Amino acid sequence: MSLEERAKATAKNLEGKIQEAAANVTGDPQDKVEGKVKQAEAAARHGKEDIKDDVKRNIDNA
Repeated sequence: MSLEERAKATAKNLEGKIQEAAANVTGDPQDKVEGKVKQAEAAARHGKEDIKDDVKRNIDNA
């Protein structure tokens, strides 16, 4: 598990949530979409790290 990668993913998720919330206030649909994309990217990064953790755990237990 890379704490650095997880921190980056969490920051990207937070950035996306803030951008989406700001878009809800301003009514900018493009910003709202970009915020959701950032959140999806963060979820994918977390998923990748979960897979890496599972593989490492399986190798260590083998």
